[in-house]
This record gives sequence, structure tokens and C-alpha cells, in this order.
Amino acid sequence: MEVRVKNLSVSADVVVGRHEDGRELPTLTHTIKTAALKLSTSKHVVHKTILRNFSGVFEPGTITLVLGQPSSGKSSLMKVLSGRFPEEKRVAVEGEITYNGVPHNELGSRLPQFVSYVDQHDVHFPTLTVKETLEFAHAFTGGELLRRGEELLTNGSTEENLEALKTMQTLFQHYPDIVIEQLGMQNCQNTIIGNGMLRGVSGGERKRVTTGEMEFGMKYMSLMDEISTGLDSATAFDIITTQRSIAKTLGKTVVISLLQPSPEIFELFDNVLILNAGEVMYHGPRDQALPYFESEVSG
Repeated sequence: MEVRVKNLSVSADVVVGRHEDGRELPTLTHTIKTAALKLSTSKHVVHKTILRNFSGVFEPGTITLVLGQPSSGKSSLMKVLSGRFPEEKRVAVEGEITYNGVPHNELGSRLPQFVSYVDQHDVHFPTLTVKETLEFAHAFTGGELLRRGEELLTNGSTEENLEALKTMQTLFQHYPDIVIEQLGMQNCQNTIIGNGMLRGVSGGERKRVTTGEMEFGMKYMSLMDEISTGLDSATAFDIITTQRSIAKTLGKTVVISLLQPSPEIFELFDNVLILNAGEVMYHGPRDQALPYFESEVSG
């Protein structure tokens, strides 16, 4: 899926409070809820720009790294592109976004059917095993894989189409096992997910399950927000290597934001987007990022 963004701006009216000595205490920058009013007795509203005139293209079959400090606009960009940004009166979203030429507003609530979003936090049923979790995700979203495949079987003869349909039905039936093998989780597939109170798989394995869930439902684009949080470099490298392989094999558009990737992880990406305080510092091929900044300094 080719995603084109033109002059995307996001701003919000944020409530801040004051100490008696006049120093400001800003609410959490990503929170625009009225509960923030309880932070102080003296309040006023300030206008905050989250993203400013962002334009860019995310192409199918590529994997893009998004870099930026906290509050740079990374998460907001991810949520806007995935159709999960909160719609509130205090928030203004302007600009144009198209998905394979289809405007954002025409897709509306259907957008999450085509674009997956992986949050920083893993949310699972702790008592389900890895395999049960992926089978659950497949049962609720996997039907789209079969339906879309059937729609495409029109070019061959009747016999060829029936044979292709049979193959596709077999793939559909065993798709959770394919994802488990793709993620390298065969050894822990029968282990429960667990949580802080119930021992289960490791943090890295839990993150693999989260990314694996997003493979169901024939999503054309995957957006992953700081998925390396709490992971060691080796685990993060394996997860992103898998996502790169998926992007290249299936022609998916993959966008991943990270805080401090290692040089080895950085080399896995095709393109880099660097944000600072909501503005684009660089968006282009990974191998041209360093020469670009060197030319800026020398110029």
C-alpha cells in the first residue's frame, strides 16, 4: 500500500496548571483529557503543535525507521496514519492522506481493516498460550484472507482456480502455525502468555506475539510504535529482521519508530524519518541520511 501524506498538521489545546509561585506544570503531552484539570487549582489553556506540515510517501515493500525524542510527534503520526488518533474538540488534524490514492476520509472507520498499529504496550489474555492467542486473532480477522483470495481467482481456468482455492484454504487453515514458525516461536507455542502476576513467556516472546497478531487479516501496512522498549538488542534485531522479510516478501508497507536503535538494527531499514518537535528534519533513504547532515553542517 502506498501512503501519501501532504501538509499534515496536528495541534491541540492543552490544559496546564500553575503552582502558587507561578511555575507551570504541564500535563502529559499526549493527554488531552479533562482529568488533567485535577492537577492544579489554577488552570489555563495553551495551544500546542504536535506535527507541523509533514509531507512524505511510504511505499509498499519498504521498511521505514522513525526517529525522534519523546514528544517529537512519532506516536501521533503513527496513530493518525492508522486511523486511531482520538477525535476530540480540542484537537485539530489538517492535511491530506491517501492510501493507494483513496482519501483518508473515504476510508473512515474501515481504515484499521487495512492498517495495523502496534502500541508500545503488549495487551493479551495472560492465561492463553502463544498458539491459542494467535488462533484467536486468526479466527476474528483471518476470514478476510480467504475472502480476498477468492476474489482474485478469476484469471485461470475453472480447474486452475479450484486448485488455487484449495491451496489457499489449506494455507488459511494452517496460517497460525505458519506465523509461529515465521516468528521462531515453536518452542514456546504451548506456553501461556502470562503477565506481572502469572509467569509465562519472556518479554521478547510476548512482543513477538504482539507483532504476530498483526499479520492476520491481510493488512497492507504495519505501524509499530517503539516496539523495542524493554527488549535486548538481539531480540529487537530478530523482530525487525522478521518485519523486513515480511515487507519484502508480501509487499507490505512497514513503519517502525524506535528511540535508540543499534547500528546493526539501523542498517535493516530502507528509509529514515527524523522528527524534532513535530517537524521533519530528514525523510529519505537510510544510506543518504549521514551525507545529508554532513552537507548541512559544511554548508
